[in-house]
Amino acid sequence: MVKKDIKRIRIYEAALAVFARYGYKRARMEDVAHALDMTKGNLYLYVSNKRDLYEKAVAYALLKWQDHAKREADKFDDPVQQLAVYSTKGIEYLQQDPVLKAILVDNPSVFPISPSEDPFHEINRASMDVLKEILKNGITRKRFAAMDVDSVAELFYSIYTLFINKVYIKSEGETTLRMFEEGIGIVLNGLLARGK
Repeated sequence: MVKKDIKRIRIYEAALAVFARYGYKRARMEDVAHALDMTKGNLYLYVSNKRDLYEKAVAYALLKWQDHAKREADKFDDPVQQLAVYSTKGIEYLQQDPVLKAILVDNPSVFPISPSEDPFHEINRASMDVLKEILKNGITRKRFAAMDVDSVAELFYSIYTLFINKVYIKSEGETTLRMFEEGIGIVLNGLLARGK
């Protein structure tokens, strides 16, 4: 990794900690510079203003989150397992990353309803693309029924982000994860009892 990239990562991680602690509105560039033991002027060599720093730092955190869930799903060959693991590992990740969770609590609009209002549109779209690939693979391998992959991925991702925004960030621990896993089970198996 290039030295400049390492410096940017340090800046983003320090900024995430400051934004998690104070919230976007109360956080100051001075706080981030102090956490890095650098001057505010030096910080401006990497970002143009607080909003730029916030968006870059949150984008960095979202990409780490996305990469973690995809790596975990890629450990499995079966599309059904991939879909379940991709979803649940994403939820579990927030339990292990209190900084990102605090940022989502402070700013649940990280997952807005309208893509035109989404500063992280490309990242969120890439997460949906992972879902589409899993679904397409499942259809090809006859593990999933034929479907409009784009619509189903959009629905599934909407449920996922709604769960994060409305439920997960406001509650704790295992109960919430179990509730989400039950929901994944319903998506994969349906509510109808199957004959033997």
